[in-house]
Amino acid sequence: MTQPAPVTISEFVNSWFDTHRAEVISWRRHIHRNPETSNNEVETTNFLCSILEEYGLKPHRYPETGLQVDIGPDTDLGRVAFRADIDALPIQEVTGLEFTSEVPGVAHACGHDVHTTIALGLACAVADFDKAHGLPIGVRVIFQPAEEVWVGGATDVIEWGALEGVHSIYAVHVEPKLRVGRIGVRTGAITSATDVVELEIKGPGGHTSRPHLSSDVVYALGKVITELPGLLSRRVDPRTGTVLVFGTVNSGYAPNAMPEAGTLSGTVRTADIAIWRKMQALFTELTEQVLAPTGVEHELTYHRGVPPVLNDDVATALLAAAATSIDPQAVVQAPQSSGGEDFSWYLEKVPGSMARLGCWSGDGEQHDLHMGDLVVDERAIGVGVKLFGSVVDQFSRIED
Repeated sequence: MTQPAPVTISEFVNSWFDTHRAEVISWRRHIHRNPETSNNEVETTNFLCSILEEYGLKPHRYPETGLQVDIGPDTDLGRVAFRADIDALPIQEVTGLEFTSEVPGVAHACGHDVHTTIALGLACAVADFDKAHGLPIGVRVIFQPAEEVWVGGATDVIEWGALEGVHSIYAVHVEPKLRVGRIGVRTGAITSATDVVELEIKGPGGHTSRPHLSSDVVYALGKVITELPGLLSRRVDPRTGTVLVFGTVNSGYAPNAMPEAGTLSGTVRTADIAIWRKMQALFTELTEQVLAPTGVEHELTYHRGVPPVLNDDVATALLAAAATSIDPQAVVQAPQSSGGEDFSWYLEKVPGSMARLGCWSGDGEQHDLHMGDLVVDERAIGVGVKLFGSVVDQFSRIED
């Protein structure tokens, strides 16, 4: 009598999600209704712990908010890890969904509720596989707080031991410009380093009829705004995607008075980690050179943010293979984004890859991230759970 072929991890997770679809969607809607901002994710953490414990798991809470959970054995290879960010944004939701945010001025407008639900679904599905068949490798699921604040909660989570014994790490980010079912992959930089600059300029002030008797703060601000981006483009390879944009400028109070002070702030972004590492020194040098002829005094504050997310080539190939095993048409080339993402801190320590997860229904408006009207097609949750399940399956074959 022919014995049936043993079920694979991917097949099990696919079947598990199809059976538990309504339950998983209800988790997402609960999280969406009850958003919590960065470092305040207390009830979200409690909810995640309660679900994981129902499935027989023993989550490890971080000192403040967030948690991680291990499934399966420790092996010489190390664990495959998955990261989900659990915080929401201080934004008013205007979607009108039946499960809209019940917290005024706070909403999951970046899709973190979807990321969290996918990771939670994976953990529960893999736990059930482990009970039924025994996992051959170890899995770790990380529920990270505070992705949306400077410089990201990933640095704390890493300090708390999230990467100890980890071989590689994976994540997804919803993409409302991509149709649901599509998975965007990219080797190398998929996001950019993001730094913030603040410049304060001071001078004696005076009357606009006698500019020669004063240092012109407004003129100095104008020189920085117009000249610094151009100078930067001549000192940095344009293929690195390095962009300086100022977002605020403030000075003055009357048309005939030369102010004594002014401020300027903006962001510097680059997809090249080598450029990022030397950017502060270069920016300081160019600012001093631009302002030297004006006679003003200045104080530059340079806030280093997150490095670019640099997807490892081997990990990205595994991620693409996992996506293709679900749907041969799923994989598309993800564009390089100028946005920042603190998943990059994990990739400074271990190899890994982040994918773009399509969440547009294919009909109607394509909403954008960090907007109160963001609507995610919930079919993306199933795609994400099955993708991660396939990654676990692919990873388990490394030891073969």
